[in-house]
Amino acid sequence: MKETESLEILKKDAYDFCVHFVNDRLTRIQNQIKELESALTSETKSSAGDKHETGRAMIQLEREKLGQQLAELEKTQQLLLKVPKDRNASTVGLGSLVVTDSFVYYIAISAGEFKSKPKSVYCISAATPIGKLVFGKKVGDVFSFNGKELIIDSIG
Repeated sequence: MKETESLEILKKDAYDFCVHFVNDRLTRIQNQIKELESALTSETKSSAGDKHETGRAMIQLEREKLGQQLAELEKTQQLLLKVPKDRNASTVGLGSLVVTDSFVYYIAISAGEFKSKPKSVYCISAATPIGKLVFGKKVGDVFSFNGKELIIDSIG
């Protein structure tokens, strides 16, 4: 198998990892919201005065926090849908798989480390410090991150 073919497979796997990451978080937040709504209805059945009101307020605050997380996650999901899956440009951009002499980065969303053989892929957003450093770079370009110089070996 050629290196470009293996890079394409790795890029597809990294994209799938990002989709799975978003879907898992979405399911978890939606389940937490359902649990809170259930707790809110059971809290309504109780009538212990101030204690009752405090409990309802706490549940409401938690629900608002989850609502904000859900909105952020939906933005992330929209960004992921815009990531080109067949990007083969000579410069790093959204949807690029960037292979350096030390690390492999997939420029899409911040989803953490995708453990793959032989190398792990760090799924990062273009807005992260490393994403900003590599954006627009070409094969052979050198950049410095955390005091270490990295060379871009290939872009998939």
